[in-house]
Amino acid sequence: MTGVDGPTADLATAEQQFSAARRRLFGIAYRILGSAAEADDVLQDAWLRWQTYDRSTVRNPDAFLTTTTTRLAINVAQSARVRRETYIGPWLPEPVDTSADPTLGAERGEALEVALLMLLEKLTPTERAAYVLREAFDYPYEQIAEIIGHTPANVRQLVSRARRHLGEERRAPVAPEAQRRLLTAFVAAAKAGDVAVLERLFAEDVISYSDGGGVVRASKVPVVGRPRVAKYHHAFAERFWAGVDVEPADVNGYPAVRLSRDGELFAVLTVRATTAGIDRVLWMMNPRKLAALSA
Repeated sequence: MTGVDGPTADLATAEQQFSAARRRLFGIAYRILGSAAEADDVLQDAWLRWQTYDRSTVRNPDAFLTTTTTRLAINVAQSARVRRETYIGPWLPEPVDTSADPTLGAERGEALEVALLMLLEKLTPTERAAYVLREAFDYPYEQIAEIIGHTPANVRQLVSRARRHLGEERRAPVAPEAQRRLLTAFVAAAKAGDVAVLERLFAEDVISYSDGGGVVRASKVPVVGRPRVAKYHHAFAERFWAGVDVEPADVNGYPAVRLSRDGELFAVLTVRATTAGIDRVLWMMNPRKLAALSA
């Protein structure tokens, strides 16, 4: 029996170690990729490598799994950048339900908001990984250096450059309660097609993004500026909102709404709210990206 139980028990231990780290590993991969489906694929690959690796040589399983997952995610992100250059219309991150885990496996909820994930797309995959590990998961610079194969000094530069780049475009957010109030007010005004109220809710440089991925009808270019965005939402109000059920949700750590028609989820809507008003309206409508939330 020893010959049977030994390997079986060892594999069970490996599975327990992976399961204990899984939520955190998913949080890392998702933030690097902005895609839950791709993050799941990375974790599947990481599990296969862990399952077949000579685990007797691994002193720290958690460090091994983190390094494997991060490096796999960086590789996927490099190829994803090329694919997204041919994406039809604006690309938005795949929304994730964070009602049970507002920080999605991290020390804190940094690098999870939809609007910030869009900004992270402008970083290189390695910059993005370094920023995520430091800002969301609070890894020491020395450990990040081991994970991504850089020196600690280079990691500090990567994180500093990422902070600086994001800081140029990022605005101070309002509290979640204030964001939810603005989102609720926006939905009411959008349903009514009330241009005047919409304009009062928007920041001057508001941008509306609609991600249909070429699968469903959606604007293929961002709509920019307070008057244009207000008129844009007024133009489709009557036909769009007919028969729509609106359900509050927690998506990517922030308030959002799920939009359904005849019991079928067809969009997730969220906004980025700042002290100047709503400056981003984010319509996630690609059915492939809504599959997990639909389930």
